[in-house]
Amino acid sequence: MSKKKGQAKVRIYPDWCKGCGICAAFCPAGVLELWPDGKAHVVHESECVNCGFCELHCPDFAISVTPRETSRRKSDDEVDPRAEVAEMAQGTDPGPEENVGTPNREDEHGHKKE
Repeated sequence: MSKKKGQAKVRIYPDWCKGCGICAAFCPAGVLELWPDGKAHVVHESECVNCGFCELHCPDFAISVTPRETSRRKSDDEVDPRAEVAEMAQGTDPGPEENVGTPNREDEHGHKKE
């Protein structure tokens, strides 16, 4: 497979899982298994190739596959969420023009451009 292993975080919500086994049966990397409790469990997350099959085909929406962050930051356990909020409050977030990709329709004096 062309996708890299270990680049995804797989989470199963056990209260939603009815144990149909679709995810485990069709996972190309063998990441999921049905256990005796009748629920799917993540057993080999490091083998996940982030194909998304399990998430897309789960009839109960009980699986979430998200990419792992590949940054130089501390691990998620060590990051203080209050620090991220403080960064956002300091104006490091781009303005609405930059988010949606629309051109600025006013000049530097606030007049409409033609």
